[in-house]
Amino acid sequence: MTDLPAAGLPPANPDAARPEIVDSHCHLDFPDFDGQQGEIVARARAAGVTRMVTICTRMDKEPVVRAIAEAHDGVFYAAGIHPMRAHEEPLVEVETLVALAAHPKFVGIGETGLDYHYTAESKAVQQESLRRHIEACRRTGLPLIIHSRDADDDMARILTEEHRAGAYSCVMHCFSSSPELAEKVLDLGFYLSMSGIAAFPRSSDLRAIFAAAPRDRILVETDSPYLAPPPHRGKRNEPAYTALTANVGAEAFGMDYAEFARLTSANFDRLFAKAAKAA
Repeated sequence: MTDLPAAGLPPANPDAARPEIVDSHCHLDFPDFDGQQGEIVARARAAGVTRMVTICTRMDKEPVVRAIAEAHDGVFYAAGIHPMRAHEEPLVEVETLVALAAHPKFVGIGETGLDYHYTAESKAVQQESLRRHIEACRRTGLPLIIHSRDADDDMARILTEEHRAGAYSCVMHCFSSSPELAEKVLDLGFYLSMSGIAAFPRSSDLRAIFAAAPRDRILVETDSPYLAPPPHRGKRNEPAYTALTANVGAEAFGMDYAEFARLTSANFDRLFAKAAKAA
């Protein structure tokens, strides 16, 4: 693995700006960042992370997430009900998500999905919630943001069934599932997003999944404040560390960092076209 400077950022020409890159998934409203959003965004920009999407995981927090996006240039947002919360609050109405899409900084639907690791008992509710989010994607043309854990078979089945019923776009956020699920979603034209998990030393199998995927279907993210890549593993993650995961991603694809940053930014612009137009 390429040596990183003390700050933990990819090497850069001191006389040139760092290559621009996008954090496609973070959670700037979480308590870990309370009162620090301005500092967090500033550090991200210094690392070349000029755009980020902050994700709302429960509908009662949507106004808070929206306000963060409104307050900072280059910060966009998405909203939905996280699958682990689907049984804790009323299922969101499709019309509610469609109405949110009128906001200029609202660029995606979710995160939604299936999580059977801790909440398998609510799988029926999760599946209904997922299908509602997909319908909102069809109506708005915005991409679906999927969380999937220990639910590969149902995830592949539902995404395929719904795609046959009407096309939509999608990113598998923080992808760490099987190569079989990767193949199925890539066949549907969907995207895989690389998080700090892919940078962990023991994640060679996961890096191989990404390296085998089409280059034009890869995004990077932090999922901050979670899943910080080395050398910050076990500590609070933040959008600036997108650069660390991207450094590892570049190696997996046999590319230099600047090339990988341009590639994943172009992929983001293709999938999140509304954000690209606003840039």
